[in-house]
Amino acid sequence: MAAEPQPKGLTRKPLLLNKVEGSQEVVNMAAIVPKEDGVISVSEDRTVRVWLKRDSGQYWPSIYHAMPSPCSCMSFNPETRRLSIGLDNGTISEFILSEDYNKMTLVKSYQAHQSRVMMILFVLEMEWVLSTGQDKHFTWHCSESGQRLGGYRTSAGACGLQFDVETRHVFVGDHSGQVTILKLEQESCSLVTTFKGHTGGVTALCWDPIQRVLFSGSSDHSIIMWDIGGRKGTAIELQGHNDKVQSLSYAHHTRQLISCGADGGIVVWNMDVERQETPEWLDSDSCQKCDQPFFWNFKQMWDSKKIGLRQHHCRKCGKAVCGKCSSKRSSIPLMGFEFEVRVCDSCHESITDEERAPTATFHDSKHNIVHVHFDATRGWLLTSGTDKVIKLWDMTPVVS
Repeated sequence: MAAEPQPKGLTRKPLLLNKVEGSQEVVNMAAIVPKEDGVISVSEDRTVRVWLKRDSGQYWPSIYHAMPSPCSCMSFNPETRRLSIGLDNGTISEFILSEDYNKMTLVKSYQAHQSRVMMILFVLEMEWVLSTGQDKHFTWHCSESGQRLGGYRTSAGACGLQFDVETRHVFVGDHSGQVTILKLEQESCSLVTTFKGHTGGVTALCWDPIQRVLFSGSSDHSIIMWDIGGRKGTAIELQGHNDKVQSLSYAHHTRQLISCGADGGIVVWNMDVERQETPEWLDSDSCQKCDQPFFWNFKQMWDSKKIGLRQHHCRKCGKAVCGKCSSKRSSIPLMGFEFEVRVCDSCHESITDEERAPTATFHDSKHNIVHVHFDATRGWLLTSGTDKVIKLWDMTPVVS
């Protein structure tokens, strides 16, 4: 008999390497300094801090810089040591960090937005600084001249931003739940398309340029994997959080997606499996299993002398069913349902134990995560939270 496939790393957990404490307010974003035992963080307490690991094993600030407004986001380019910081007042300030990470020098500032900067990307290949703001605008600037190159008004404030260097496509996810794809030229942009699959606002985006797949996380607790490459045009749902998804990162070498949320969960998804699209929910005036009328179907209720029932949907086949015909629950990991969901009785019987095998691992960070940064070279994950604490994890037991 063939051995049953075992989910990868199910019993293994991330190892907490260190805690970085000292911020007075929420740490909105932080990043691991490559090839250094260091962390850069920006906080609501208006500070930019570069933490270096000392001989004691603890991280202490080698740079402590106060900004004129709360720091909302950042982008760090290790190659140039350029640090771009977004502020609550709409400004983006750019600094160059010294080689020993003990000094930061202001290069220039952009008045990029009319209100809080939500996300920044520095694109070295184009010498562009991309940003989104609460003012419902996406803008991009030339990082050499500081000149504003263009902008686009989004349907709502946007905090999801990704860029594909090869095609110059930018992906913007906003609070309305919509993702907008724009094609950028040097001083103009054109709308490619928009798509919407979330019932809540988009809170995070992550782009895989190799598989040409976009991941979007949302306040509706879900993640959607969008096939942008055009091979299938599929949209795969991933359900593994009990609160809004706050941040996403992708480990290209192992094809694993890391998602973190306000529930404190760190979920590592195996994307190297053949996943299935969830079916569309079918419309019906009566149960598609037993033909009992739903409560709005007055004619059939009157004709059959039966009380109308509440409508449910099977998550596997999408049929409209009554509670009696969908009394069972099951996980369907290949459809993204790692938790048990409602299925009709016939679908429940058809789901095998092999199909119920998890495709994700779940870990409790014990803090409300705002943002994550993954260093693939060392397998380290950095999580920053509303508890003002930064945690550094060794993910190699899980992401391998």
